[in-house]
Amino acid sequence: MDTFDLVVLGGGPAGYLAAERAGHAGLSVMVIEKRAFGGVCLNEGCVPSKTFLNSAKVLDYANHAAAYGVKVEGKNAIDQKAVVERKNGVVRMLVGGIEAALKKNKVTVRKCEGTIEGKTAEGIIVRAGEEKVLARRLLIATGSMPVVPPIPGLKENLEAGFVLTNKEILDLTEVPKKLVVIGGGVIGLEMASYFSSVGSEVTVIEMLQKIAGPTEAEVSAVLQKALEKKGVRFDLGCRVTAVEQGAVVFEKDGKTEKAKADRVLLSIGRRAVTQGIGLENIGVQVERGAIVTDDRLQTNVANVYAAGDVNGKVMLAHTAYREAEVAVNNMLGKRDRMRYNVIPSVIYTNPEVGSVGETEESAKAKGLAVKTVCLPMTYSGRYVAENTDYNGICKLVVNKDTNTLIGAHIIGSYAGEFIVAVSELVDLEVDIENIKKLVFPHPTVCEIVREAVFAV
Repeated sequence: MDTFDLVVLGGGPAGYLAAERAGHAGLSVMVIEKRAFGGVCLNEGCVPSKTFLNSAKVLDYANHAAAYGVKVEGKNAIDQKAVVERKNGVVRMLVGGIEAALKKNKVTVRKCEGTIEGKTAEGIIVRAGEEKVLARRLLIATGSMPVVPPIPGLKENLEAGFVLTNKEILDLTEVPKKLVVIGGGVIGLEMASYFSSVGSEVTVIEMLQKIAGPTEAEVSAVLQKALEKKGVRFDLGCRVTAVEQGAVVFEKDGKTEKAKADRVLLSIGRRAVTQGIGLENIGVQVERGAIVTDDRLQTNVANVYAAGDVNGKVMLAHTAYREAEVAVNNMLGKRDRMRYNVIPSVIYTNPEVGSVGETEESAKAKGLAVKTVCLPMTYSGRYVAENTDYNGICKLVVNKDTNTLIGAHIIGSYAGEFIVAVSELVDLEVDIENIKKLVFPHPTVCEIVREAVFAV
């Protein structure tokens, strides 16, 4: 039985990056992935959806070209089959890049099922297909899968292909005339934005009274209005009670209603994949379906770590990347830890949303004394130059006691690109007076942050 310094279960963002980093550091590493490297993010999530959304953005520009003084003649339309083909090409290229990086760092790759069989004084026994190996350290990075609630008719219509998850909808080569999205979270909103741009009549059914989950309320309201202007219908505070062929049945204000659909996207969240991988064989602690880890990604079992969606902390690919690095650093004896409170998030709708840190509501719930400022994005010259709908805002949340920035929430062009800079200001707890001394390039959309800081 071969022995490895590290065995990784799962080849998604956490798994492949951990394997790459550990291999580069000189550890002998095996990574086991039963499907395709890149996990959900690369194959059926982050990257494929962004190729879709970029195509929609190009179409939106073409349809509104006259507002920018550009004449586009002829009928503008999406070629959905070509969009899917381009998406597949992008995925293939990036998956190939991951496999090349693993090979470069001398990582042993096994494309098969991986399970944990037990542990000995020497390490953890892992089965990779028909092969057994001994792992001195183990990283569990098995990811997540869509939540499928016990709604009457849902499972049957999933199997029939009328209801789709994020995986299947990204392979859809025809634009449905009517699309119903169950769930107003990030994935649901991004697909609602895309399909409304390319011609679908989109209805979003959400149980909460607002969209975009924990997103700052004012930003959420602006996003909803922007999507409604594109034609998206929102039914909020609703509970789906059944899925029929051709319709979704839901309760709203005590009344039963139906939303007709040619296709339905189920997008109400994801759950960690912890079943069937042998966690019970070594006693790994699981709570509410996710593996319990500390801020160094260690589980309750010595030399066993868990990173990515499987620990249920923050289900974002960039969180998984950082978790992988923290886990490997601790394996190598380098002290490192996660700071989940400063992880930025982005909603890639059009307009785009970038957020980091506390919202006004979450800060007050923690008993923090805060002051806020909310400016329209029209304070940025470049934003005005490049947009025709001036609906964006920038909201900052400042701790009164420390005079530091603890949250930033922006809806507008490039928000996802410059939110990382703002997250550093939050992470480093930079005093507002020192932020005022930073020089922002002009004209850039990110100057809105400077304007907002001075407005504080």
